[in-house]
Amino acid sequence: MKYEVVVVGEIYIDHVFTGFSAWPQPGEEAFARRYYREIGGGAVNTACALGRLGRSVSLIGIIGIKDAVWFKGRLSEFGVGSDGIRMTEGDTGVTASVSLMNERSFFTYAGENEKLMELLRSEVVLDALVNAQHVHFALPLEHDLAAELLPLLRDAGCKTSLDVGFQRQWLVSISAIDTCRATDYFLPNERESLLLAELDAEDYLTFAQKNGFRSAVIKLGARGARMLAHNRRYETVPPVVDVVDTTGAGDAFDAGFIDALLDDAEPEDCLRRACICGGLSTRVAGALGALPNRKELRKVYEQTYTS
Repeated sequence: MKYEVVVVGEIYIDHVFTGFSAWPQPGEEAFARRYYREIGGGAVNTACALGRLGRSVSLIGIIGIKDAVWFKGRLSEFGVGSDGIRMTEGDTGVTASVSLMNERSFFTYAGENEKLMELLRSEVVLDALVNAQHVHFALPLEHDLAAELLPLLRDAGCKTSLDVGFQRQWLVSISAIDTCRATDYFLPNERESLLLAELDAEDYLTFAQKNGFRSAVIKLGARGARMLAHNRRYETVPPVVDVVDTTGAGDAFDAGFIDALLDDAEPEDCLRRACICGGLSTRVAGALGALPNRKELRKVYEQTYTS
């Protein structure tokens, strides 16, 4: 099956513990007030956000076969195709998130995600990628693989985007800028851009342009987003939202941005849709519970930017 978007990245089971009053000392036990389990990872979040908007989207990654029924069922609720997921006898990656009132810590086991780069070199996956209109990479793509894969996708007429997350080692590597040049849209947040360019948000767009990035975009959280395109600067602010949890907001932003790209929207419209999706995703705890559908996206767009 051909998809509008293929999202590639690490897949996790998220175990989220919240409501601790204090961090336990070594040997002590602390009890959470709330707990939930959910499918997770940036790739999952972006794919589900695109599916919620009605896009035909497939997810490529690796999970343990014992979790397959749950994952496929949950993805289908968002309209996300799971035919690109490889199932193995190993363990699905796991992240435990532990939250105090103003702090959050993560404990992660990569599991079968360690085999993802190998999977991306397979002919089956390449065939799936080149047949999509847009491929979004939600992982720190290895330089050698990027140098091989991204030109092939461009030659096939496929647009690409990249969100590596807060991966310090990748962002400060000497090859990072080469990979950013090779993708159509690199989508960092402010902290990530600072690691890459050693410049604040005011100067990042100019840095990206001078270094040959095909586009220059930066996510600024509650301050919105900015973009430099066609030698013109664009910026927008997000809708007003009562924020409960910002988990996955950047991934939802990516989905709104890609959704607009598929409609050949103007840069300002791309930023607006992205900020709406990112902003609305923060209304409930977790990354998936408040993702907007197409009708809600349009309503909030009109209320925020045209009224």
